[in-house]
Amino acid sequence: MKIFVDTGDVAEVKQAAEWGILDGVTTNPTLIAKSGKGFKETVLKICELVPDGEISAEVVATDYDTMLKEATEISSWNPQIVVKVPLIEPGVRLVRTLSDRGVKTNVTLVFSVNQALLAAKAGATFISIFVGRVDDISGDGMEAVAESVQMVETYGYDSQILVASIRHPLHVVQAIGAGAHICTMPLKIMQMMFKHPLTDAGLKRFLEDWNNAGLNIFEKQPAGV
Repeated sequence: MKIFVDTGDVAEVKQAAEWGILDGVTTNPTLIAKSGKGFKETVLKICELVPDGEISAEVVATDYDTMLKEATEISSWNPQIVVKVPLIEPGVRLVRTLSDRGVKTNVTLVFSVNQALLAAKAGATFISIFVGRVDDISGDGMEAVAESVQMVETYGYDSQILVASIRHPLHVVQAIGAGAHICTMPLKIMQMMFKHPLTDAGLKRFLEDWNNAGLNIFEKQPAGV
């Protein structure tokens, strides 16, 4: 499974990239606005920090002609950029146009397998299914993920199912179980994935035993040398 960080904060991208496990970054208008930086400036800096990653940058228009202009501009900035498009009628039309031109797309705000099917048929590279927002209204967000994974595999679509709106590490576990191709998550969720009480307890015990034994990895130099 690929792991993306969901942020518009360059410092967070840098931190996640330093771990060596980051495959890409997803942004959206809200995250970019929170960053307080320019859109193009932020996206290009993220591309620089994750040179082999796929970086999603979203159009903000809702009519086809303007969306196409925005998508053409955004995709020209860097070959790493994936144009993010909302699952609306002009958006699906745009995805087909961009797909025919060889431009990667990420269809966002998908909540059902019906919507995922439309995105897949239009040629979407990634289909972002929002699980947390469905859970927030007492639904099962992961159900659409499992159904969509089965759908693209059954019919041989090239689209990858991306699990978004991750609220906690359990969502990542459930996404793995559903066979999702990608999880994107806030940095704080990624940090939580490192944590386990037995890891903390085991490390504490190892270090205590090592220190009590007076051991040292580097040999001490004799006095006067």
